[in-house]
Amino acid sequence: MSDVKVKVQNLTKKFGDLLVLNDVSFEVKKGQFLCVVGPTGCGKTTFLNCLTKLYEPTSGEILLDGEPVDLKKHNVSYIFQEYSSMPWLTVEQNISFGLDIKKVPKDKARQSVDEVIKLVGLEKFRNYYPNQLSASMLQRVVIARAFVTNPDLLLMDEPYGQLDIELRFKLEDELLNIWKKLGTTIIFITHNIEEAVYISEDILVLTNKPTGIKTMMHNPLPLPRNVTSREFIEVREQVTDLIKWW
Repeated sequence: MSDVKVKVQNLTKKFGDLLVLNDVSFEVKKGQFLCVVGPTGCGKTTFLNCLTKLYEPTSGEILLDGEPVDLKKHNVSYIFQEYSSMPWLTVEQNISFGLDIKKVPKDKARQSVDEVIKLVGLEKFRNYYPNQLSASMLQRVVIARAFVTNPDLLLMDEPYGQLDIELRFKLEDELLNIWKKLGTTIIFITHNIEEAVYISEDILVLTNKPTGIKTMMHNPLPLPRNVTSREFIEVREQVTDLIKWW
């Protein structure tokens, strides 16, 4: 059985005469944590929108487990930059929402919800509503809701872009802990190079529009990472140089 989870083949996306994604091809292995970086406005989110079928590719294809992506069949979770919790539901109800839609048996759903609530440290807040939570807790609810369905693939589009540095690092550490425990395949889009170097296993560097792939590089730094270490700074500078397009 192949260990390739996602296979992108000659993906091209045009909006009218505007070529945004230009013949993009790469693979993501099962359980891999891939960060996608590139110049501002280079089409990172357009790629994710093709993957989730919000946009239909102009040509090329995206395969998940060897088959064209089909959200009716494949279990894909998507975390946006904005908090997307439902204000009329408690923490526990928000997290179990996807399981309810999938009609997962109540006993099994309860067990899964209990596990992720513990993983993200929200046990004491399971009956709280979103308006009673801090920014950190709201994002943990969103992360828990994404992981509780045990997704085939988790897509994250700059989920920590609005947060201050201290909170961002804390949530990144939590994300890494959950990823290591559950082995979920993650594609994480960010414009923040330091963030990409801090959390990734591998980094996909995109070019400016029309967007192609400049390189796919492995992140050699062991976890956990120290952002002030010489080795970290060297990798960060290497990625920064790759993204410069002028």
